[in-house]
Amino acid sequence: MEAYPIKLSYHVRAYAFGDRLIPDMLGKRDAPEGVVAETWEISDYRETTGRVLNGPYAGRTLHDLVGSFPDELVGKGWRGPHFPILCKFLDASRMLPVHLHAGDETARRKYGEPNGKTEAWHILWAAEGATVLAGVRKGVSREELREAFRKQDYDAVMVRRGIKSGDTVYVPGGVLHSFGPDTLVFEVQQTSDLGVSVMPKDLYGRPLGEEEWEANIEAALEEMEAEPLPVPNPGLPFEEGGNRRILCCAGPHFALERWTLVESRLEPSHPWRCLTLSNVGDGEVTLEYAGGTEVLGRAESCLLPAAIGEVRVVPEGQASLVACYVPDLRRDVIGPLREAGYTDEEISGLGEVAL
Repeated sequence: MEAYPIKLSYHVRAYAFGDRLIPDMLGKRDAPEGVVAETWEISDYRETTGRVLNGPYAGRTLHDLVGSFPDELVGKGWRGPHFPILCKFLDASRMLPVHLHAGDETARRKYGEPNGKTEAWHILWAAEGATVLAGVRKGVSREELREAFRKQDYDAVMVRRGIKSGDTVYVPGGVLHSFGPDTLVFEVQQTSDLGVSVMPKDLYGRPLGEEEWEANIEAALEEMEAEPLPVPNPGLPFEEGGNRRILCCAGPHFALERWTLVESRLEPSHPWRCLTLSNVGDGEVTLEYAGGTEVLGRAESCLLPAAIGEVRVVPEGQASLVACYVPDLRRDVIGPLREAGYTDEEISGLGEVAL
């Protein structure tokens, strides 16, 4: 494989909860007119798989590259039906539906899918007073849940918490959730689009028939997990000279970091895993690697293959990036955080980290 920073086409979803925050606030170029609720930046989900825009593999799909170069692209020894994570920008100008995504066991048993959808929301911007609904209150019965869903009184049975820019919320599969309005999010998730809502409208705001709504409520009650209760977390920072790297969340499926750079940063070689980078700042970032350079513009994302070796990330002024990867939890998360002086309690608070 010729390893270089791979840029991909992005997929747009025009769900009713979105508006224009992604092009207007993040500076996403070439966004279509109208509602841009989600842009799937790095995706290998079925027909949404990204098409390579640059370099020797231009025109090929991410799915094609994953099948051709699993060790060099994703990581040594990795095998799977698709690229393991999906990264997106999400505009919650309005409240998202109250919904959940199947966990791995439910996805395999009920839907015949290879995996479910654990996800995490990294809050890029939130208006004062913004909140998330995530998880069900302890001791709430199935009948109380059903009644609250029919009355659309979600606060009666769910946990609401305040959020601010820089927070991250790790949400395992099976956990009922929603957020918005007035929130802009970077989301990383397992590669899946399974989901069931308990609300009387679909994702595009179209009313459901009574029978379909009731069926969705029953499906959600069947798939729901009572634990855990997700909590917004500011993450655990590393100071690296003038730069700051925050490990925001981690689990077996993905880890997410936020980088604030005022000087160049050397990302070391890690052949056991690839890395995605998304530019969420106001300026360009230059990526220098053995084969040349690539520029990452505002609201652009790229994939650094596992075989790329060292990459130097050079900011234009101050840069802000979100980095995601499938971690070796001992090597990539637990060891470095313990060495930096963080306690096991602090580390376990990042998500699903088995200590």
